[in-house]
Amino acid sequence: MSPYRRIAVPTSRLILVAVTLDVQHAEVDGREHFAARLDADVPPDWPPPLSDESSMHWVLDYLRAHPSDEGWTKWYFLLSRPGARAIVIGNGGFTGAPSEDGTVEVGYSIVETHQRQGYAPEAVRGLTAWAFAHANVKRLIAHTLPELRPSIRVLEKCGFTFVGDGTEAGTIRFELLPPR
Repeated sequence: MSPYRRIAVPTSRLILVAVTLDVQHAEVDGREHFAARLDADVPPDWPPPLSDESSMHWVLDYLRAHPSDEGWTKWYFLLSRPGARAIVIGNGGFTGAPSEDGTVEVGYSIVETHQRQGYAPEAVRGLTAWAFAHANVKRLIAHTLPELRPSIRVLEKCGFTFVGDGTEAGTIRFELLPPR
């Protein structure tokens, strides 16, 4: 396993890799640097929806300010391919370390060419398992827009329940409590 994979979560088809400061820098620097540092192919339709320069720089700023919070920001979703190098098909993760009440917000995005194949629920399940393995995590939340039915289905497949309006105008919120 490459040294950048300090925190990795395998699922049945994916390897979820917590971003590090150096890998996030590589993504900002361009596709070739990113592919080399991640040791994975990068598809032509990278980055996935809602992943832009602003979000990349937010991750850089967060990790610089909170170096011990690795794993509580962005993760890359790598599709394992027997006999070939993995391909990065999405990203997601958390909006920071758990709050004082144990709440963590999760998000996810898959490149268009790999959507509707069950990768988003698989990745979210892996992320939620990783988060709930930390005793201080008491609840996961997720926000989406009411018209994003595929995103809502991902949350429902992963056991999240609708709890009402989100924190940003026009969004709705879902919640998941740890397994008992």
